[in-house]
Amino acid sequence: MSNLEPNPGEELGGGAAAAVAVEPVRELLAGRQVPLGPRGDLVTRTLPHRDRRMVGAWCFADHFGPKDVATGPGMQVPPHPHTGLQTVTWLVTGEVLHRDSLGSRQLVRPGQLNLMTAGRGIAHSEESPAGSPVRRSPTLHGVQLWVALPDAARWVGPAFEHHAELPVLVEGALSVAVLLGELAGHASPAGAHSPLVGAEATTVGPVDTRLPVRPDFEYAALVLTGEVELDGVPLAPGPLLYLGCGRSDLALRAGRSARLLLIGGEPFEERIVMWWNFVGRDHDEIVGFRTDWEAERGFGAVAGYPGDRLPAPPLPATPLKPRGRIR
Repeated sequence: MSNLEPNPGEELGGGAAAAVAVEPVRELLAGRQVPLGPRGDLVTRTLPHRDRRMVGAWCFADHFGPKDVATGPGMQVPPHPHTGLQTVTWLVTGEVLHRDSLGSRQLVRPGQLNLMTAGRGIAHSEESPAGSPVRRSPTLHGVQLWVALPDAARWVGPAFEHHAELPVLVEGALSVAVLLGELAGHASPAGAHSPLVGAEATTVGPVDTRLPVRPDFEYAALVLTGEVELDGVPLAPGPLLYLGCGRSDLALRAGRSARLLLIGGEPFEERIVMWWNFVGRDHDEIVGFRTDWEAERGFGAVAGYPGDRLPAPPLPATPLKPRGRIR
């Protein structure tokens, strides 16, 4: 998935560990509505946020749907580039067909993980699979997240992973799927380049428990469906709850069915520049990435997508600058 704003601003993040909450906090960060794709479908973006640019290495979070895709083309995100990050696609309902310039063609469904490592550069597209609702779900709902690659890994070759099965912790009416990293002794098979965790907690009835977490990680949570109480804070779909560091567990309560996405990681101390679909370290890098994409070099071609590639938007008038976390 892409940042498809026609005039994307500079997204500042990373660095300045002093801005990380080293003690437990409870900050509700409201999302903003952003158009996705040529048809202008709206998603709710909670990262980057004006008050909290990153959570560990997690630097981008879009919550899309639930959307009726029974008629029309559904999701259509044309081929576009990425650098310096990993994309994480996770669905609640529906299907998304991924294609990339490595030749990957993969349908992802709920409970499955698509993880794409851009490294020095990759192009991909995402779309609702063609066909009637008999052959595809009538509703699309999910999240896409980006993970910033640390400097030691950001020039690696591009890669794609699909994991149809993930480790799941089950405790009564609660199940927790581990997307990335490790939680409660359950480790994801997906490749990560920095200390982090991503997990989805699903409740199917009353739950009153505590999730083990690491005091040296900062955490945030996003409700996808239903209502829960996390660390004493009532949550419904919409805002991201930033929790800071310093906890060894999190109190989780729910009265009925709900889904909660938990992300966290070691505070990311490197300074980055995010612009459009690129993560870099300075203005000149971003200019170089954009120039290469427009010249159709360095990213490869996405085969099979029924449409044109996305052109890069114009750069802002002022130079892009790497800065630390801003509150």
